[in-house]
Amino acid sequence: MANPPPRPAEQRKRDTLHRLEHDVDLWIATADRATGTPYLVPLSFVWNGSSLLIATPRTNPTARNLGANGLVRAAIGPTRDVVLVEGTLAEVIETADLPAADGDLFAERTGFDPRRIRGFRYFRLRPLLIQAWREANEIDGRDLMRDGAWLV
Repeated sequence: MANPPPRPAEQRKRDTLHRLEHDVDLWIATADRATGTPYLVPLSFVWNGSSLLIATPRTNPTARNLGANGLVRAAIGPTRDVVLVEGTLAEVIETADLPAADGDLFAERTGFDPRRIRGFRYFRLRPLLIQAWREANEIDGRDLMRDGAWLV
């Protein structure tokens, strides 16, 4: 089966925004600051148009790694239609400090409410690089955002 032709950049951005606005789960990778040990875990997320909001237990490696170095890489979608986001920790939000509207949206979109689970903490992640591609013919031009600014 032949690969579809590469999408124009504008279409890739529309498809990427649709995935960010409608997908619920992502794979998130962080690394231990001291040892460099990578940690990969699936988490639910909400996109607000400029940042990703995730929630995870405060004691797990993802939370510790984000607190230590603030660097993150996330993949959304299947391998043949992936959105890759590299970013940084913008904010750590204790459950009690989360605005009710953000908590309600997170619970509605993801199907669970971390505010009701003891020991969870929210993290707002700011994307610095967003890439999207389906097949090898979309590797060129895969950067849609660089240094936190949309290129398209």
